[in-house]
Amino acid sequence: MKVLDLQCRLGHSFEGWFGSQNDYDAQRERGLVTCPVCNDSEITKKLSAPRLNLGHSTAPNSEPRQGAEPAGAGSAAGGPQARAADASSTAASTAAPALPDLPTETLQQMQAAMMKMVRHVMANTEDVGSQFAEEARKIHYGERAERNIRGQATREETEALIDEGIDVIALPVPENLKGPLQ
Repeated sequence: MKVLDLQCRLGHSFEGWFGSQNDYDAQRERGLVTCPVCNDSEITKKLSAPRLNLGHSTAPNSEPRQGAEPAGAGSAAGGPQARAADASSTAASTAAPALPDLPTETLQQMQAAMMKMVRHVMANTEDVGSQFAEEARKIHYGERAERNIRGQATREETEALIDEGIDVIALPVPENLKGPLQ
């Protein structure tokens, strides 16, 4: 099993599990590897430090050798510090220019919060599809029972709903979240 740290061209980082490098390459070429946030299929592998679970290793020496750099300060040592340094340098070099210059951890927290909110909306609303504007009006004017709905509306339909005093909000939902979640 290969676990890869991946990133889309917009800078969203995520993890992918593949049977082998060939499986990853084949799936990527067929457009099956997509970002879980924006559904982008232009994916690149990020640098990541391998974790070797040897089981019989001894505790690392807490005192660095004379003249040696501490782990994570640009050395090739594994561990969270080196991995975080690799991740932030990769994110900075491949992220879209429109993204704010925030620490990788902050961007990941924002991405996780957005995904949590989208999943909550998907789980707690009824999908009325392209009938959204019509259904929202019927609910607003008491012709249908009040309930939480979601669907698609054109810009003109959305503006007309707002002009009528009907509260709506645009929420971009990645295509891969519209179906059943695994």
